[in-house]
Amino acid sequence: MSHSMKPRRVVREIHQSVCVILLLLTCGALAAQNPKRGVRNIVLVHGAWADGSGWNGVYTILVKDGYNVSIVQEPETSFQDDVTAVKRILALQDGPSILVAHSYGGAVITEAGSDPSVTGLVYIAAHMPDSGEKESEDGKRFPSDLAKSGSIKKTPDGFTYIDPAQFHELFAADLSSEQAAIMARSQVFNFADNFSATITTAAWRTKPSWMLVAGSDRTINPDLERWYAKRAGSHTVEVAGASHSVYVSHPKEVSELIESAARAVSK
Repeated sequence: MSHSMKPRRVVREIHQSVCVILLLLTCGALAAQNPKRGVRNIVLVHGAWADGSGWNGVYTILVKDGYNVSIVQEPETSFQDDVTAVKRILALQDGPSILVAHSYGGAVITEAGSDPSVTGLVYIAAHMPDSGEKESEDGKRFPSDLAKSGSIKKTPDGFTYIDPAQFHELFAADLSSEQAAIMARSQVFNFADNFSATITTAAWRTKPSWMLVAGSDRTINPDLERWYAKRAGSHTVEVAGASHSVYVSHPKEVSELIESAARAVSK
């Protein structure tokens, strides 16, 4: 072989090596984007008379475990406004999402969950109406202590709230009096008609669902939560002694259920 050919051979070998390296890097990048990594987007939806700050403990755990977490702040001015608020956040995600809701938020995600990006629904002490149903009517199946207490008040322009003097006992009994007082005084008033909104398409009919039952819930009767879950065939866990504010008082158990849902839909 002539001396003039050796440099060309060396150049060719270097070129081949560079191509191999680039190929490996490309494969690595594709692997990082592979759906087998699982669903990483979690969208959290609060209920009536609350706001997104109650998800703080759950948010912290999920983020630490590598999830991309977003918290929806529904205005509670109309049911459709709340559904739109959820879909607005879903549209910002970079892939499929698990949709999680507490209380009245369950009705909201039942409607909003038909969005094609949603792969699973997690209900935390939440309502779970079917198509053609209203949360207010479902609540009559198993009346709650709150419903019977007379402590739900209404403003002259039609917005509801819980009497702050009874908020701790009926909504957040397993939280400290100080924490319950802050929640009571920062309630997002919910337009009364929202509870009577009719579900048009129940997402849980076509997508897997999970339910966490709060064993000592006085805002939604635990028997109603169990009934919802049984009807939907939901994967169900129960936290004994938990109040309606279980998403605040038991963030570990709530996060575990959400992560189990994310793993299940990623298989």
